[in-house]
Amino acid sequence: SFCVICTHKEAIFAATMLQQGLCSSKIAINGENHANNKNNKIIQHRTCRVAVHAKASKPSSKASKNATTKRPQTTPEGTKRRVVVTGMGVVSSLGHEVNEFYNNLLAGKSGVSLIESFDTKDYSTRFAGEIKKFSGAGYVNKKFERRADNVIRYIVTSGKKALEDAGLKAGSSKSKALDRQRCGILIGTAMGGMSSFAAAVEALGSSGYRRMNPFCIPFAITNMGGAMLAMDLGFMGPNYSISTACATGNYCILSAARHIQRGEADIMLAGAADAAIIPSGIGGFIACKALSKRNDAPQRASRPWDKNRDGFVMGEGSGVLVLEDLDHALARGARIYGEYLGGAVTCDAHHMTEPQPQGKGVVLCLKRGLEDAGVKAGQVGYVNAHATSTPAGDMAEYRAINQVFPQEDLRMNSTKSLIGHLLGGAGAVEAIATIKAIETGWIHPTINLENPEEGVDPVRVVAGQKQWRNVEVGLSNSFGFGGHNSCVLFGKYRA
Repeated sequence: SFCVICTHKEAIFAATMLQQGLCSSKIAINGENHANNKNNKIIQHRTCRVAVHAKASKPSSKASKNATTKRPQTTPEGTKRRVVVTGMGVVSSLGHEVNEFYNNLLAGKSGVSLIESFDTKDYSTRFAGEIKKFSGAGYVNKKFERRADNVIRYIVTSGKKALEDAGLKAGSSKSKALDRQRCGILIGTAMGGMSSFAAAVEALGSSGYRRMNPFCIPFAITNMGGAMLAMDLGFMGPNYSISTACATGNYCILSAARHIQRGEADIMLAGAADAAIIPSGIGGFIACKALSKRNDAPQRASRPWDKNRDGFVMGEGSGVLVLEDLDHALARGARIYGEYLGGAVTCDAHHMTEPQPQGKGVVLCLKRGLEDAGVKAGQVGYVNAHATSTPAGDMAEYRAINQVFPQEDLRMNSTKSLIGHLLGGAGAVEAIATIKAIETGWIHPTINLENPEEGVDPVRVVAGQKQWRNVEVGLSNSFGFGGHNSCVLFGKYRA
């Protein structure tokens, strides 16, 4: 495989991918091709020095002398630290507590409704999975509660709720005992602070730059939610955001887990959020011809795998997991919801918005995810599908899942049928649904499947009513514009 690096941070990320054997040692930096040869190379890139070597080879003596730092080896070579889920936090149109959220999913309750936050009379789509009257009181700093973009408020609130759920409420003795230099945050967003940026553009056009909010740039950039959460918590470990469109949540979870596996952190808050139900967000996706126009029956609009689907339904919200080193969790007596087993990412390299018709990238992603997790296909009992209710995407994914998981007892469903598509936040919220299915044994229904596409088994996709299954391993898919494919796997915790 071939990696292209343009920036300092991308060089670090690519080096990590090489170290983990996720791509071969062939790198292009600012357009210059650096192929590996018999002698390892140190590539100087701005202030970042990257040792490039094949995964089977050892660093040369020259590389060792020139390297400025050495990656800490906290586990025996070739082993990974085990990562478990000890807390979850959610903000959604079906509730802001995890149990409330999941119980509503199990009941088949739709969180989709007519939009109330702005006048939609001139829009061809007038509904969404909108959060009504959200308050971050008690979680978001009072200074920013009324000023910060909703995406930041959602991230901070769900992040702190996840820590509370993990028994690490701010100010508690267990929270104070944490080594904050080994606690990090990796929470992303696909769209960033859209409302803040849109308001700034409007002010610029009507009154000039002097009327622009001085916070318009900080509140718009994608890393600020996780950064502000770190400021509140004092977490000094790895902290950055990833933005890969609607695959963002899975990318963040997967990358956060690897920080723990490599011994760089003991706890990572991982997840994603989006808040794009604003005029430019709805209008932009209408222009893409991506949204359903079922204005007469909004709750029936999101209908994955149904012949009468006409596009996806916009949603909003946030999901955050507390990922924790197993030994660290056991030492503090934490409740363990399940274990993170592994995951993978691939790219279709096909089209900006359309999936590769044969699902080659998805199949590759699923197979690599199984390999990373050390799991056989037959062990997977449940897949939370990406399933957005789009004409092309649903069936391409369905065929890919069936190709990799042919077992008859596999179940898959679509959380988006109930809450719409949370864009970058979708994968994080759906990871919570996957973990709850493993924990409770109950798989929530896919609603609105009234006229299934040819070849779609209503029982297999849990149409209409929840189903009970003893799920040992669950997998969650997320795909994004640009051809980004991702999957993460969770399993029951076994000592």
